[in-house]
Amino acid sequence: MINNSIYSDTRVRKHILPKQIVWQNENHSLQKNCESLLNEGVNNASPWSAKGCILKTGGGICLDYGKEIHGGMKIISGNNSIRELSKIRIRFGESISEVMNEPDNEHAVHDSIIDIPWHGTVKFGNTGFRYVRIDMPEQEGNAPENSIVEIKELRAVAVYRDLEYKGSFECNDEKLNEIWEVGAYTVHLNMQDYVWDGIKRDRLVWLGDMHPEVKVICSLFDDDGVVPGSLDYAKNQTPVPNWINGISSYSLWWIIIQKDWYLYKGNLDYLKEQEEYLLSLLDLLQNYVDNSGAEILPEGRFLDWPTKGNDKVIHAGLQALLIWAFDSGAFLCDIINEKNVAEKCRETVEKLKQHNPDAGENKQANALKSLAGLDNPQKINDEVLAVNPYDDVSTFYGYYVLEARAKAGDYKGTLDLIRKYWGGMIEMGATTFWEDFDLKWMENATRINELPEKGKKDIHKDYGNYCYKGLRHSLCHGWAGGPTAWLSEHILGFKPLAPGCKKLLIDPHLGDLDWAEGTLPTPYGVVTVSHKKMENGKVETEVQAPQQIEIVNA
Repeated sequence: MINNSIYSDTRVRKHILPKQIVWQNENHSLQKNCESLLNEGVNNASPWSAKGCILKTGGGICLDYGKEIHGGMKIISGNNSIRELSKIRIRFGESISEVMNEPDNEHAVHDSIIDIPWHGTVKFGNTGFRYVRIDMPEQEGNAPENSIVEIKELRAVAVYRDLEYKGSFECNDEKLNEIWEVGAYTVHLNMQDYVWDGIKRDRLVWLGDMHPEVKVICSLFDDDGVVPGSLDYAKNQTPVPNWINGISSYSLWWIIIQKDWYLYKGNLDYLKEQEEYLLSLLDLLQNYVDNSGAEILPEGRFLDWPTKGNDKVIHAGLQALLIWAFDSGAFLCDIINEKNVAEKCRETVEKLKQHNPDAGENKQANALKSLAGLDNPQKINDEVLAVNPYDDVSTFYGYYVLEARAKAGDYKGTLDLIRKYWGGMIEMGATTFWEDFDLKWMENATRINELPEKGKKDIHKDYGNYCYKGLRHSLCHGWAGGPTAWLSEHILGFKPLAPGCKKLLIDPHLGDLDWAEGTLPTPYGVVTVSHKKMENGKVETEVQAPQQIEIVNA
């Protein structure tokens, strides 16, 4: 009998050869024939062949696998000097700097000494990385000059969900095309057991962080169960009156994500399964609006790291988020026929809008106020978001800055922000987007795909704040993929008006682009659009959609 409680892993494994050797010990006599590791084909056909990479005590090499991946290593060993277990030191890195230093082992093992057999295979590692360094330490009980290990293969084993990219985006700006692709790949890598925040660090379900990821997933993939599974996991771990992730605002994000997911995917049976939790959570949240309409949420008052400790800004942001959550709750309650609760949610939204806290010049909280209808979008854009537009942006809440600037109609300014800020990470060697980034870090700094250089800043080791200082900083963080969703929604113009995209608005805004085209997955099939700007500035649009979908042109 099959034990149904046994975990079934539907992810696939792909073996990847290294693309290049980026470093060897300067004493080249300590390693030889290492180029053989780059060759296609298994080198262990004969146990007595000498085709592998030979490492002596003190020898070491660093390999580049071409781009960020999630997974580990398959190591095939050959002859060694003592015909028994040998030890090697293995380091993983998202940057060359990380792999050449002392990586952090807190969330995933990035630095370890492991045993490898005489003529055998070892699989090791479970993390996010692009680079791997192998060193031969001294072998206990064996003279250094007699210690030799042969490694015939060092293949990366990428672990991922084998999903078809049904969403697409292309325009006449190659930089934007690359940004869209990097954001898509960043989020795809973080779709593991659940929707994680990072594949190296924060291999966890964080509900607020998930919102930009879910918007990207809606733009890319059919429903394979990972989003509902992640939402359910968070819900089941923290029944009401507990707050998801111990953060009151993250329970608000659960409601907001449920609305977005239902609009795109239209799974009514799944939504009905959320009824008891949703109603309990909405009832709990009613207790945290005072008589003046101000939010008074309890512990875990958090927006993002750059605003941590700024009580004034956090209050303004939470006020907007609570409006957004109750508005989403009203929508969901209408669908599940809880009309009385829906009406109460709308009344609470109107009460909350009577209190409009000042967010100062903070971009994150002002963006939320714009999106929640607490303040005039044009005013917020002109006075805050478009002022020094590249300063004080974060990879997480940068998505809401993009959304708020679009709401104000500033599409050209928003595209420039995407090109400059997210494009800056790519300029510094990124193949996935980072937990945080500041354009100032680029000044006199080495790229992440370069060896650290004396006299220049190390962009990975020397920067970072809060919980992501130095090499602890994650260089593949799902919350940073927002531009992919934004480009699909605002440039291609995909906006669902009815659950499951049954009614779909096509409202393109090309900004300074000449043309754009792409696709959106829906439960009824793929919708394809093509937009071209005419000489008079108007946009000519062609749409192909399944017959079940009602297309509404802007």
